[in-house]
Amino acid sequence: QVQPVESGGGLVQAGDSLRLSCAASGSTFSTYAMGWFRQAPGKEREFVAAISRGGGNTSYADSVKGRFVISRDNAKNAVYLRMNSLKPEDTAVYYCTAVRAKVGDTYFRRDDYDYWGQGTQVTVSS
Repeated sequence: QVQPVESGGGLVQAGDSLRLSCAASGSTFSTYAMGWFRQAPGKEREFVAAISRGGGNTSYADSVKGRFVISRDNAKNAVYLRMNSLKPEDTAVYYCTAVRAKVGDTYFRRDDYDYWGQGTQVTVSS
């Protein structure tokens, strides 16, 4: 079992970059695929990015592809989301999430994931 805890959110201007971090407790972090989702006011929580347990496979929502990069450091029990060229429409609460997974698998459906953090707010001003 892991418990994700997000950090790194804040208020930035359009075009800026930001890196979110997610620290996950537990001794078996490397057996979990990880993901980032976001939820804007009045909207459903949506997939942003995912990474396989070893970090070799990643997947992205079309809306962030080419701008966001997900990575992980299993030695530190951490996953990151580097967000570049931020837009006002990226404003949302960002959630880190985890699921026990097979090697190489990534997941993009909310229901695939078992463990969720409390979220960190990202606000992009125009």
